[in-house]
Amino acid sequence: MKKTILITGATSGIGYQFILRIINQRHKIIILCRNKSRQKEILLNLKSNLTNSKTLESQIELPIVDLSDLKSIEKFTSKLIKDKTIIDSLILNAGLQYTGSELIRYSCQNIELTFAVNHLSHHYLTNRLIKLLFLSKSPKIIITTSEVHNPLLPGGKVGLPATLGELKGLKSGPGFKMVDGRLAFNADKAYKDSKLCNILFGKELSRRLELINNKIPVICWAPGLVIPRSENGFFRHSRKNNEIGQRLFALIARDILRITESPEGAGKVLKTIEETNENNNVSFKYLSNKLIGLNKHKLKEDNSSLESNDSNKAKELWELSNKLINHYVEINSI
Repeated sequence: MKKTILITGATSGIGYQFILRIINQRHKIIILCRNKSRQKEILLNLKSNLTNSKTLESQIELPIVDLSDLKSIEKFTSKLIKDKTIIDSLILNAGLQYTGSELIRYSCQNIELTFAVNHLSHHYLTNRLIKLLFLSKSPKIIITTSEVHNPLLPGGKVGLPATLGELKGLKSGPGFKMVDGRLAFNADKAYKDSKLCNILFGKELSRRLELINNKIPVICWAPGLVIPRSENGFFRHSRKNNEIGQRLFALIARDILRITESPEGAGKVLKTIEETNENNNVSFKYLSNKLIGLNKHKLKEDNSSLESNDSNKAKELWELSNKLINHYVEINSI
């Protein structure tokens, strides 16, 4: 069955590898691009990587949407809503990390950039587009998170652990440094916290959908430690802040210990999640691409962290996210 798939974070890394693996199935794919440069780059890359690119431009749309700007999201989604574009799969894959930086970065709306891109943009995008998913016969929402959200797992133990605390930062409104209200900014913790937000968002989204008898599957998944060999991709921002440390970490984790997943492998896993029919019969599921051997992973249903299962915190995060968004644009939340 041909579908319309909308994906964020697909101009490189996992998302791009996912696109390469589904493009020959003739689905219509909407790939959000941050700017004209990324738009041009992905089109050229797709043409060079595909043996048959004749139908490429009729299959894909490459709208320019800046996920750090709520008004850019509003403008983009308004056109889809007006056209009543049916969306079958919404894949929220974009993830920003600038670990190592001591300098805090803010979005167009004065919101810490990691939180703005990794969580708030997806919260707003989903609420704007949910009625278009209702039009699909078999809709699905997939959210890429990370095991670093869990302080009990290896990735979550390094550095400050993920926790949203009492959401004091978010409660204070625009200009906060950390969601939990910490006064000192920590880019690594900001990323971990955003991945925790992803799961809390997914759980609350699923609960709200069930309340209105619209059981759309919401699937959160952790791809494992993905370190590309290219200069772009996920670690491009962190590498600028600590190039020697990042390259040494990559050498040890990827080439010596061999505990990493490749972007190609993770893209294949994302394709499996999107296509697996058994995922159509769940309201919420958390999956983890578990390391089972040297450079070997297996996708398994798993338990997320204790805090990510706090239903009260999930509700509060949802409501506070709505309040923050409403400072700048209108959100008709489900």
